[in-house]
Amino acid sequence: MASKSVQVVIPEIQIKRAVLRIEGTTPLIVHKFSEKARKEILDKCMQKAKSGKEPKNPVMEFMQSLHWITPMPTEYTEEAFEAVLAKGAKFGFPATGLKQSAVSAAYRAGLTKDKVSVYGAFHILGGELVEIIGMPRMREDYAVINNGAPEIRYRAEFTEWSIEFEVVYNSSVYSLEQIINFFNFGGFAVGIGDWRCEKGGIFGAYRIV
Repeated sequence: MASKSVQVVIPEIQIKRAVLRIEGTTPLIVHKFSEKARKEILDKCMQKAKSGKEPKNPVMEFMQSLHWITPMPTEYTEEAFEAVLAKGAKFGFPATGLKQSAVSAAYRAGLTKDKVSVYGAFHILGGELVEIIGMPRMREDYAVINNGAPEIRYRAEFTEWSIEFEVVYNSSVYSLEQIINFFNFGGFAVGIGDWRCEKGGIFGAYRIV
């Protein structure tokens, strides 16, 4: 008996692109791992002896807390920072952190049955960082470290900020309106950066504009 051939129809993936813009509704605090912190972690892993504690350099901590798109100055002074600002310095935020905000909020709000399907449904284009439109200032905060000792930390804060980014998405799975809702829920319930909404803070909230 001759076998029957079966025709398999593979549905076409509907890939579309859109440019979205979010605007901060509360200040954004960024805190990139500094080189000093990276070195301390590496030294601990390699069981190196601890060296004496270096004097605190607030301007250096502030500058190293930023995600630089343009080159960061090698001199950690207010004058050096002002000079690069005058030349058009650009700063960013990790695209993965922004996407995580939208995905987590969509799952918690019941807009999707699982996070995995949303992770694969859209992607943020443009590289590791999306540019923050805004001017950073140095922020001073008090914290308690693991041994209970108080510590002063210096980080960058954007009081007024926005981010414009391009997404590519599978419209056969989620519509653009749904993607926009993911980000709106993310801006309200999760946020981005330090002390964001989902961590009990009030910072890093945003909305689609």
